[in-house]
Amino acid sequence: MFLVNTRNFPPELGGMQVLMGGLSVALLNYGPVKIFAEKHKNSDTHDKKFRYDITRVSGIKLFRKFRKANLVNNYLKENSSIKALIADHWKSLEYLNEKYLLNKKILCLIHSKEINHPINSSINKRMIKCISKANFIISNSNFTKGLAVNNGIDENKIKVIHPGISFYEEPDENNIKAAENVFKDSFPCLITVARFVKRKGHDKTIMAIRNLKEKFPKIKYVCIGSGDEEKNLKKLVQELKLENIVIFINNISPDLKSALIKKSHLFVMPSIIYKKSVEGFGIAFIEAGQHGVPSIGGKDGGASDAIIHNKTGLICNGNDLDSIYQSIKNIFEEDRYLKFGKNAKEFSKQFEWSKIIKEYIELLN
Repeated sequence: MFLVNTRNFPPELGGMQVLMGGLSVALLNYGPVKIFAEKHKNSDTHDKKFRYDITRVSGIKLFRKFRKANLVNNYLKENSSIKALIADHWKSLEYLNEKYLLNKKILCLIHSKEINHPINSSINKRMIKCISKANFIISNSNFTKGLAVNNGIDENKIKVIHPGISFYEEPDENNIKAAENVFKDSFPCLITVARFVKRKGHDKTIMAIRNLKEKFPKIKYVCIGSGDEEKNLKKLVQELKLENIVIFINNISPDLKSALIKKSHLFVMPSIIYKKSVEGFGIAFIEAGQHGVPSIGGKDGGASDAIIHNKTGLICNGNDLDSIYQSIKNIFEEDRYLKFGKNAKEFSKQFEWSKIIKEYIELLN
């Protein structure tokens, strides 16, 4: 039996949530899976769709982490059949009793932001102490591995395993029509699926589009997501008079999201490093590739593990407006986006969970 202890899980949205949901489903092919996760307003409906055994923990955040740790500790104590424990975050190991972890393989996933603390700071020391409980530390990219080593994590324990993606399914006809209605006769059609936070680069992309509309009068940009920067981004769109070009969408079904990606021509997310926040990998680039859509990502972070520069998309300087502008312009010259899109679709196949999960199982065995 596998035990998954996670702070991030569907139906909550986000890259970490998608990763932990996909990993849990993929593990089912190798044995029973028990999950401890936070309760979400739609979690009851979501959990009925899957074969894993899940315990949702609710309550005030301050007390919830202790209650959840007690539940996991009791479960470990009472179930000798548990082969391995997988944690999504070092904090998911923090309050677990080490005596209950004996004779079990412990894997802890790392991503970037949660380990990017100044070396010898109190939180850095706390992180290293907690993560030392793991037999293996799973890094989502080579960039994240380098960041981990620089912040004092034992390099010998780190294994790079990229996030997986679910098997591709075509969006249904109704959602395809809905997506076509959003884009209408626009060209090029750009899309970003990400939280509205500083590091994702929405603002610079919007400013680049202001300049690109002179060359592409029918350009359209769809931003799917929500977050702290939403109000500022909408204000920027108004200031640049792009209300008919830039569209914000949230609270949509996964199938409609897939249809919108499929009907776009380019996925754009020129991420930057903002304070301690940095893009560790960028699973959204791979998901776009599944649909035959190339991507533009930022040079800061792990995007270069998810985008092959000049083959499946382009890597640009997300801090440089002209770099973003030139990258978008170049990808549509000589119809490069079509060639890159085909390459991206082929590249995405190596990230299917049926292949990625074997790397986890190899470690667990």
